[in-house]
Order: sequence, then C-alpha cells, then structure tokens
Amino acid sequence: MEFGRVTPGELMEVDFTLPPDTDLTVKTLASAKNNQPLRVHVGCAKWGRKEWLGKIYPPKTKDANFLDEYVKHFDSIELNATFYNVYPPETIAKWKEKAATNPNFKFCPKFSQSISHFRRLKNADDITTKYYEGIMAFGDKLGPLFLQVADNFTPKSLPELKAYLEQLPRDVPVFLELRHKEWFADASNRVAVFNMLHDLQIGAVITDASGRRDVVHMELPTPHAFIRFVGNSLHPTDYARCDEWLERIAQWKQMGLQSVWFFMHQHDERYSPELSDYVVEQLNIKLGLNLLRPTFMDRDKPVLFNLD
Repeated sequence: MEFGRVTPGELMEVDFTLPPDTDLTVKTLASAKNNQPLRVHVGCAKWGRKEWLGKIYPPKTKDANFLDEYVKHFDSIELNATFYNVYPPETIAKWKEKAATNPNFKFCPKFSQSISHFRRLKNADDITTKYYEGIMAFGDKLGPLFLQVADNFTPKSLPELKAYLEQLPRDVPVFLELRHKEWFADASNRVAVFNMLHDLQIGAVITDASGRRDVVHMELPTPHAFIRFVGNSLHPTDYARCDEWLERIAQWKQMGLQSVWFFMHQHDERYSPELSDYVVEQLNIKLGLNLLRPTFMDRDKPVLFNLD
C-alpha cells in the first residue's frame, strides 16, 4: 500500500500518538449491548504474495494453492481482489471451499472500483447487485464488507454517499473508508458524515498510515472497529504503534466494543506476517484470547528493519 507513505527521513518526525476517543465513539460504545465476548480477527489484504514463499508458504507452493496456505496462518482477509473484478458466485464458492479447513475464517470483500471509483456511487445499482450476488456465495465465511471511496471523493458528494448507503442490504455489515482531507479538516463535514453513518449503522474504517494522521479519526459510528494498519517494514515505530492500538482496543472492549477487524499492510508486504504475528500474540496475552498465529518456517530467524 502506497497511501500515506513517507520517506525514512520523515518517519521519525511523525507523531504517531492515537487521538483521544471522540464524543460519538464514547456514545456508541456506551449504548452497545456487550453481553457477548469480543470478536477479534486479524489478517492481511492479499493471499497471493510470492514474498511469503519459504517464510510461511512452502517454497514450491503454486499460485493456485496460495489461499490454501493463507488460511493456515490467518483467520480473515481484507479481500482486495473484489476491488478489481466482480466475481461470479462460482468463483467465490471455490474460495470458500479452500477456507473450509479453518472454521473461524472470514472474507471481508472490498466493493468493486466500478461502483466506488468509476461510477462514484451513482447509477451503480446493476454492478452493486452483481457484486452482492457474488460475495453472498461466501455464506458463513462472509465477514463485513469494505467500501473505499476515491481519494478525490469530497464532502460535496455527501448526498450521493447517503443515497447509496441507504439502499444497501442490511443483513451484511458495511464499513466505509474516507480519504479526502476535507472530510476531516472541517468539523461540520466530519460531524455530518459520521453521524450519518451512525444513523445508518454503517461502520467507519480507520486507516493508520504514517503520512495521513487525519485519517486516524477514531470515530466509531457502530460498536465495531475496522482498522487498516500501514507499517514501515518493521521499523521500531511499527511495534510501538501496534502497542498503542492494543491498549486502545482493550479500553474499547471495556467500554462496549463488540468486534475488531485488524488488517495488516506494509509498504513492502513481505513483512506483513511478522507484524501480524506480533499483534496476534499481544492480543492473546492482553485479552485472554486464543487467536491463530502465523507459523513461520524458521521461527527463530532474525527480524530486521528494512526500507529497501
């Protein structure tokens, strides 16, 4: 992921402190019914990473078998493949079958760019129908959906955004990612969009990237967190940032949080398994969970910071 990337020289100048909870977040969590254990899932964005051969995938794994291997190490995936293509139910069913070996596995498919970027949520009923027809074939393996609007999608398009979200099916949770700076720089824009999401029970993606601290908005319109963490090739700040997220998630759990979807990104994705493993290990310790950890072919290998 290139979003929010900074140079190595700029990295140490970034204030990575997580902002305090907003009034909406406090309100949302306080009103949540929290009589069930916190559901936590940790994963990556893609399974087809050749860089993981010899690391968590056997060296001679064929491309067609990457998903078979991925589900042995993670319990979810932020499925970016559906951003580039609208897949038919037959293809989705094959992916579901590959994940059958992991009873807790969930796919979180991203909305097609044909909907979000090309048609910009207008006149997109036909593509949306095809998208839903495909992803519903995941059945019990389907997690929440992820709608990322374009970087140049501004608050002027709030009416179109509201109209599109209002007509979505209610039986599958949806999270929205906003990127344009005007959503966060102007208080009235921010209040309008996140209150709208709260009213519609649409979640908000929090993207933690080094160069866009405004997108770390800490708004929870629903009692569910969808976090896209963008690291810097196992730089020491990656671990410190994760530690702060772990503390915040523990606080949110006490306040009423019902689920967490934590998806790991790196500007160089070869390092995503290592940091994912760290997050899972610490979640298991801090929250008394038993989440699946990636299994490395050489667990004792040194982990070095690298920006090459």
